[in-house]
Amino acid sequence: MKLVRVKIRNFRCYKDKFSLDIGDITALVGKNDAGKSAIMDALAIFFDEKAKPDADDANKDGDKKDVRIICEFSELPSNIVLDVSNTTTLSGEYLLNEDENLEIHKVYDGSLKTPKLKGVFAVANHPSAKNVGDLLTLKKADLKTRAETLSVDTSGIDNRVNAQVRCAIWEATDDLVLQSTEIPLDAEDAKKIWEQLKKELPPFSLFKSDRTSTDQDDEAQDPMKAAVAEALKSKEAELEEISKHVQQEVEAIAHKTVEKIREMDATLASELKPRFQPPSWKNVFKISLTDDDQISMNKRGSGVRRLILLNFFRAKAEQKASEGNAPGIIYAVEEPETSQHPNNQRMLMDAFADLADEPNRQVILSTHTPMLARTLPADSLRYVEVQDDGGRIIHAGDEKTISLVANALGVLADHDVKIFIGVEGRNDINFLRGISRILHESDVTLPDLYDLEDKGQIIFFPMGGANLALWASRTRHLNIPEFYIQDSDLTVAGTSPHQQEVNDTNNKPNCTAVLTEKREMENYLHHDAIKKARPVADIQFGDFDDVPLLTAKAIHEASESNARWDDLPEDKKGKKVSQAKKWLNTEAVEKMIPELLAERDPDEDVKSWLTKIAELMNDQSDGV
Repeated sequence: MKLVRVKIRNFRCYKDKFSLDIGDITALVGKNDAGKSAIMDALAIFFDEKAKPDADDANKDGDKKDVRIICEFSELPSNIVLDVSNTTTLSGEYLLNEDENLEIHKVYDGSLKTPKLKGVFAVANHPSAKNVGDLLTLKKADLKTRAETLSVDTSGIDNRVNAQVRCAIWEATDDLVLQSTEIPLDAEDAKKIWEQLKKELPPFSLFKSDRTSTDQDDEAQDPMKAAVAEALKSKEAELEEISKHVQQEVEAIAHKTVEKIREMDATLASELKPRFQPPSWKNVFKISLTDDDQISMNKRGSGVRRLILLNFFRAKAEQKASEGNAPGIIYAVEEPETSQHPNNQRMLMDAFADLADEPNRQVILSTHTPMLARTLPADSLRYVEVQDDGGRIIHAGDEKTISLVANALGVLADHDVKIFIGVEGRNDINFLRGISRILHESDVTLPDLYDLEDKGQIIFFPMGGANLALWASRTRHLNIPEFYIQDSDLTVAGTSPHQQEVNDTNNKPNCTAVLTEKREMENYLHHDAIKKARPVADIQFGDFDDVPLLTAKAIHEASESNARWDDLPEDKKGKKVSQAKKWLNTEAVEKMIPELLAERDPDEDVKSWLTKIAELMNDQSDGV
């Protein structure tokens, strides 16, 4: 399940219903006290079964008895198992809203000293006609009676299965009068459906901006505790033998001690019995992070501590996802830039973007830093605006949003930038970074794009959408050149379907665009480099083969899985291809050398791209 929208009402600063669309990566921007943290905390309350609002979380001017947190989900399970022999679907139960999403409302009574959950509801486009709108809340006997009352023929179904009886009633009704309805999920089959859906919810992990930063912090300790538990599990038999041996030895000397006491005081001896307490092995081991100079994490700078904890947070979040067998996970991080050097900020954003590129992973961030916001795609930005009456509205994905974000954060055109480089996605960025560094080491006239990006002289952006930095510079008419590399996507030699698009781009001012001569950037890799990175990926391929697909298939077939590649569901194939594409453009690229590239790229396409980038940057420096 994927979170696509969150709505809040009567919670903290949000009196009226506030709606926020959530994507793969979503960045919240706004002034202090605009309500960014309230959104994060509301999500944390929704996803944590044990959590509830604090006593002062209800909006002071709103209905305190109706504090409401709403989440909408897409990519829903195809079937819901109510018991061993009873399955149903969300659409078949009319539990989807008008957008075909699952919309869950959690309602709290915030008027109480200790607020509590009043109920969980699904708001759906549900039958409302007489005698057919309450079927999900009826017990089996009542449901059967309802069918008889309505003279519904149930002879062709299993009357023991509630879902089939409901379906028969609904199908026999001429007009269900579907309308948006609030359905309580605390009775009969509705409750069973919610219990199953809770298992499908993505884990939500929130890293607060004001959290403590020590190596004894729970976020830091939990992954390490899990590692200890896993290690102990693997040695469980040996530890049990040690425990028994110690118990036998200690009890033997204890019994002898009691016998000696008996010689001196029989009454006291009768009161003494040896009792052995088995050790709690998991509490024996204490772990602290230290560097080579034995300086603990607690004594490191605040930026280092926070950076370490951010990655502990990621480890714990991944662990929660695997333990719960959940299909996805949501990372929520408040102000990840806090106490971080600009280089670390960029690397963090790269890491978050990589996470968001993974299937079933979502990232929600809040930021006050121009450097982070400027690297994000424009369609991921959400600006929370405070109105004169105290209400909040959200701006998303349009030019006004970018303008508000730019003004709020002070994002100005960067005069150090010499060129914008547009590619199709993050994997292409990683390819260019890696291959340019390798070529630069043997030919310094070719630019090292990684180093130039680090210096702020180039900015990469995916062609799927301009980022804030590109927008800021364009609107200030700095005439910074733009260089685009478009995959040809050819499966055989010929004319690319993207040729006209490239021609149109070349006709725009300050724009240069090229097509890859091969299918895509992975086709410029050498099979020897791929094999060095992953020995099992011993594949041969040509200029127009689907290299990520061939690689993913080879890795799968070399694994211990009994499933044939062709028998895998398409979503699993897609995930494996995505993973292969990611490491091809990182690990495999690192194994490339100029000689291997020359063998795969005799026409020097890659060198021509880098040469053109260098020319455009030099022209920009010369003011041409």
